[in-house]
Amino acid sequence: MMQESNAGGECKKQRSVDPGNLLIFVYVTVMVCLFLLGSVLQIDAASLEVDRELSPEEVQRGELLVIHDDGSFVPSPLLSQKVHIEVSGITARVKVEQHFTNAGEDWIEALYVFPLPDESGVDHLRLKVGGKVIVGMIQEKEKARATYEQAKKEGRKSSLLVQKRPNIFSSRVANIGPGESVVVEIEYQQSVAFDSGIFSLRFPMVVAPRYIPGKPLRPLGIEGAPIVMNSSGWGLNTDQVPDGSEITPSVDVNGEFPIPVQLAIDLAAGMPLLRVDSLYHGLEKEKLGDGHYRLRLSGEVVADRDFVLEWQPKKEAVPNAALFAENRDGNQYMLMMLMPPQIKAQKPLARELVFILDISGSMAGASIVQAKAAITLALERMLPQDKFNVIAFNNSSHPLFGVAQTADQHNIAQAQQFVAGLQANGGTEMQPALKLALDGSSHHERLRQVLFLTDGAVGNEAELLALITRRLGDSRLFTVGIGSAPNSYFMSRAATLGRGTYTYIGKGSEVQSKMMEVFGKIENPVLSDLAITVNGSEVEMEAYPSPLPDLYLGEPLIVALRSGWENSTLQVSGNLAGRPWQASVDTSTYGERAGIGALWGRKKIRSLMESQALGADKESVRKEVVATALSHHLVSKYTSLVAVDDSVSRPQERIAKSAMVKTHLPNGWQKNAVFAGGSQTGTSSSLKIVLGVFLLLLASLAGRKRMLW
Repeated sequence: MMQESNAGGECKKQRSVDPGNLLIFVYVTVMVCLFLLGSVLQIDAASLEVDRELSPEEVQRGELLVIHDDGSFVPSPLLSQKVHIEVSGITARVKVEQHFTNAGEDWIEALYVFPLPDESGVDHLRLKVGGKVIVGMIQEKEKARATYEQAKKEGRKSSLLVQKRPNIFSSRVANIGPGESVVVEIEYQQSVAFDSGIFSLRFPMVVAPRYIPGKPLRPLGIEGAPIVMNSSGWGLNTDQVPDGSEITPSVDVNGEFPIPVQLAIDLAAGMPLLRVDSLYHGLEKEKLGDGHYRLRLSGEVVADRDFVLEWQPKKEAVPNAALFAENRDGNQYMLMMLMPPQIKAQKPLARELVFILDISGSMAGASIVQAKAAITLALERMLPQDKFNVIAFNNSSHPLFGVAQTADQHNIAQAQQFVAGLQANGGTEMQPALKLALDGSSHHERLRQVLFLTDGAVGNEAELLALITRRLGDSRLFTVGIGSAPNSYFMSRAATLGRGTYTYIGKGSEVQSKMMEVFGKIENPVLSDLAITVNGSEVEMEAYPSPLPDLYLGEPLIVALRSGWENSTLQVSGNLAGRPWQASVDTSTYGERAGIGALWGRKKIRSLMESQALGADKESVRKEVVATALSHHLVSKYTSLVAVDDSVSRPQERIAKSAMVKTHLPNGWQKNAVFAGGSQTGTSSSLKIVLGVFLLLLASLAGRKRMLW
């Protein structure tokens, strides 16, 4: 007893601390936390510019202002858009007019980050000022940027069109004078989609906020590094997304500065139609002939969701094959569409189906409702012979089971309960979820299929596509894009590299029909091992995509070709449901279409860029992409369009100030879930960490105080 008492007294002696040392500990703790807090606040202010765009004096005036290094403010340019689309058969020519108006008193440089279809062949840029039209020229990206910067410095009006991603572009316009308006006109060629007997065309209208993972390459605001605010987006450049600031334009989360869009379409389908519909916008229709319509959106719309047009031919008019061609520079370019026979499985195949569900903040609202309904439908179609698993992810991954389980009633009920309880919040860390779903094995006992439901709102697409390529094995990856503005570039490329398909669900009423299409693809035979010959023999030609993809139920083969031959027979062969299949297309009868060469060039560039994910030499790919893009006058990752006026308009003593146009939050997105605190500049994760450390230290200190005294 005595020994215990003495030990207790000794312990008390050891716990006693000099009050002076305690004060030093408190002082050091507080100063360290304040330093960390101040550093993070600087980073947040630098990377998320919205709070810094409005001066305290101007908040109530309702103007969109942009801060500059000298402390001055300038109104951002007003923007409106006009779009005209001409559809002819399975091709479309699109003209986009961006009208920039400088309502302020300063000379400005306007920057607008916007989406285009990921396979659009952008080949024309025109800058219109008053009655003058300045035509853009294609140059390698670095040279085009230098040309633009020199013209901007000299006071000449100029425009630069740059590809940030295959579906994200930026438009810069230098030296817009006070009260002046300029028009940037962009033209591109694209092919029309055809699936399950329905033609469709998408015009994206908004760049959805992207999740930018990784460590900052250059923490802005620390150690004297400049805070870039004029033309950078709200994201930081990181080791995983080196251009994060360039693909994250500021977002008008409160809808105060709408970007109006007028859109008109001349639809010449070339066949009698059963219906023509706009899926997400009101549409005015005027029938000009059999299969020929003039269409227009009902008034101006706000650029906050993708426009999708569908047209369905009458059953007897659905083509088995279509061929369009353009003769250019001694070559014949062709775009061929061929519909294979629709064969359904005689008996169900034993499958292992893995569902990946994105539950990040960008999926909050209508998107998560659609995604959960889609998975619920899929679970109901599982057969007892199947196995399955569900992986939900946001900041981290949450698998339902450690390994795939049998699709019995108990496990299905457990999965349905798991899915029903999911809520959308947090970041979009796709990589761990994909690693869990794709095991890299090529020796599965069952047909292994992965169904990935997401809006694809990430900036590290290249890294994720490379991961899919490495770990796919003999699995098939099917992607389902969810929401009003999914990242179709990432979703379609992931499906291509995953040897699956991409499906888009834009609203809740589509879940049933769209998922039935997905089930039709994953439950039925695949047309594989496709090859093309000419007159029954191998000849020199370039066909893209390369290699030719597998085709699922309802999908046509769409191929762009270049050759020096004419009036031949193309033979397409493959393996369908375990049996040889072959079809022929006579090339002597085709429709003449301008722009087929541009489509071929764009498809070749896509194939080259995808080859990087398969291990191709990056420098060799870059050189071939540049050569193709320059030859076909196309914007690419390595080439840009630049237009420069030959006259000087801005006086040298007037300095032009940069201003970024804010984009809309996609329709249906919840700003409180996407941007913490209800805005882009809500408390960031890094700030929350420091605040947490600060509070933890205070709590520790309080506990220490109770122990000491």
